[in-house]
Amino acid sequence: MRLVPRKSHIHSVKSLRTLANSKVKQGDYSSAIALLTQLINLNPTSALDYNNRGLLYFQSGQPYKALFDYNQALRIDPTLDRAYNNRANYYASVGQLAEALTDYEQAIDLNPGNIRTWINQAITFRELGLYDLALENLDMALMLGCLEDHVYAQRGRTYHLRGDWNCAISDYQKALKWLPKSGSSDSLREKVENWINDLLKPLRA
Repeated sequence: MRLVPRKSHIHSVKSLRTLANSKVKQGDYSSAIALLTQLINLNPTSALDYNNRGLLYFQSGQPYKALFDYNQALRIDPTLDRAYNNRANYYASVGQLAEALTDYEQAIDLNPGNIRTWINQAITFRELGLYDLALENLDMALMLGCLEDHVYAQRGRTYHLRGDWNCAISDYQKALKWLPKSGSSDSLREKVENWINDLLKPLRA
């Protein structure tokens, strides 16, 4: 006999998830983590909830708790590309770049349309001085047709560090056209403005 979840259980899960999303949008990560913990208690086999809680732990400056949750998510669902991407971000943040690249590659193998992974892997290639590989990733990301502001910003930075100043300036300008003057992309816009100022400073001297 197949067990059918009670309607009250489904309703409570849906309500908790909606409330958790609302807390994230408000920047109240501690409350969102508590709500996701309740969701995990209700459904201990939810890889998505472990992954999402791990992401919030990471953004809250609790990387080891984040790593635990990413590992748990992947034990439950080894095909969850987002968890590989997030775990790779953890590895990159602690300087374990080889491990990061392995996880990024796994995420892309599972979901070639995961644009954030293409961008994140490109940044890791760049940190290793592998500029051509980074540019290949970013060109692929552009073909996917979203997050153009992030792609142009990171491709511009890659050209900049490789010494291709004309290409860098062109991509920085494209990124600034895409990036809003206010909103969630403020920090990226500020980075691009700083990068282009650094690049142009010797020319203005």
